Amino acid sequence: MHINTALPARLMPLATRLGMQPYYGDIHNHSDLSYGHGSFAGALVRAALQLDFVSITGHAHWPDMPVDDPSVAHIVDFHIKGFDKLRRAWPGHFSVLEAANVPGEFTVFPGYEIHSCADGDYTIVLADIDGAALCLEDTPAALKVALSAAHGGRAFAFPHHIGYRHGARGINWATFDPELSPFVEMLSMHGCAENSESDRGYLHSMGPMDGHSTMAHGLAQGHVFGIVGNTDHHSGFPGSYGHGRMAVYAPQHERGALWQGMQQRQTNALTGDRIHFLAQIEGHIQGSIIAPTNSAMLSIEAVAGGAIDYIDVIKNGALMRRISPVLEPAPVDLDADDETLIYLEMGWGARGKTHDWHGTITIEGGEILSVEPRFRGPEIVSPLEGKDAGHMVPCISTKAGKVHFAVTAEANPNNATTATQGLMIRARLSQNARITADLCGQTVRIAAARLFEGAKSGNLGPIDSPAWRFHQLPRPQEWQWQGDIDVGPLLPDDTIYLRLRQNSGQMAWTSPFFVKHEHSSNLTT
Repeated sequence: MHINTALPARLMPLATRLGMQPYYGDIHNHSDLSYGHGSFAGALVRAALQLDFVSITGHAHWPDMPVDDPSVAHIVDFHIKGFDKLRRAWPGHFSVLEAANVPGEFTVFPGYEIHSCADGDYTIVLADIDGAALCLEDTPAALKVALSAAHGGRAFAFPHHIGYRHGARGINWATFDPELSPFVEMLSMHGCAENSESDRGYLHSMGPMDGHSTMAHGLAQGHVFGIVGNTDHHSGFPGSYGHGRMAVYAPQHERGALWQGMQQRQTNALTGDRIHFLAQIEGHIQGSIIAPTNSAMLSIEAVAGGAIDYIDVIKNGALMRRISPVLEPAPVDLDADDETLIYLEMGWGARGKTHDWHGTITIEGGEILSVEPRFRGPEIVSPLEGKDAGHMVPCISTKAGKVHFAVTAEANPNNATTATQGLMIRARLSQNARITADLCGQTVRIAAARLFEGAKSGNLGPIDSPAWRFHQLPRPQEWQWQGDIDVGPLLPDDTIYLRLRQNSGQMAWTSPFFVKHEHSSNLTT
């Protein structure tokens, strides 16, 4: 019984057959390494709670910063100070990265970012913890040359928060280069830039999303790129739940394998849940460039973090198929009809308050198979918004069939922004199973049968006190789906990608398939 344990082969037979499995990470997030909040060392500890790999990003450079505009002098000021702080800390920060890196368990990559109004912001990721100097260039073309000279193929840079308009630090498709950037960051705490309309719109003070800065527009223009999600979290909490994450498919948890998977665009964008979402055409998985064909079958394998609302197949920017597991049940493991997902969420309470949650969960008449933390960090972005919240580092463990946890939850700041903390247990339950939770000294006993009927909630005290919620338990046919979809002929320059949405609102997207005359799963141009 492990925290964040990989799915067993029975729940990902297609991935197993292809020699792949998903690893989850966040390679764009911030701490006090530059102008973010939360300690750099603490960010690495928090990352290891929920992620398989991470890169802690430093703010490094902004060549066309509006230094002559007095109306934004306050913004210029904290950027200049942040850049200077990173440059002073950069040589010494590699030893902290090396200490946090655990081969085969938790992989750490160095990283930093460059802002640009003209070309959009780019995050640079280095393959090795080798003390390399910062490469600070003014354009993507110059950055490509500098990174190649300094690192060979052991560095890349990808555009992030792409959805802002061109000129306002959104992507410039005219200067996008797939040899520099294997993927773009389509999703983060800034919002979702899949296409022009999204229920995860851009709300930051930098402005709204522009349709020509979206994934859809880039694909329509014929660009080749994978997609990822990252948090872009600024409070020292990589992988902060709900802000964005990425998955990379690789044969093993090893630095080189993860790096190759990223370079080959074998990636997904995720909002939060560690969703396994694999697509395959003729032995090639998402991100691949494949040859034209008169007929093609798309294989899908999905194991979600909750009940699946739908799975979409998008071909050439248009919805060609929507799958509802409710209407077309096809669970991955037909024999494990007693397996389910127990999701406990904690928080609420009076506005402006926090609560230190601690407790245990046990199951009578069942078996805990794995545990997935769903922890999030404070909603502080710029230094002008406040100071580091100073919350304790969450902890979660399993011992003798019991889950132990401790985490600080802030009250929801408004009726539209979630600040809750949570954890999910994948378990087998007998017909008469009961779940017992000790929540800050309050004992809660719930029959599994009650949770299959619907969610169960409660408070630690009177109205406006911190509260908890056990979500409704899903049946296997609700959180798993597998099948083959006829996608017809694949013509040159066609694209196909998949989108998954859970009833909870958590989502996942695969990188696209690209159809080209000259094809190779390794091709980047």
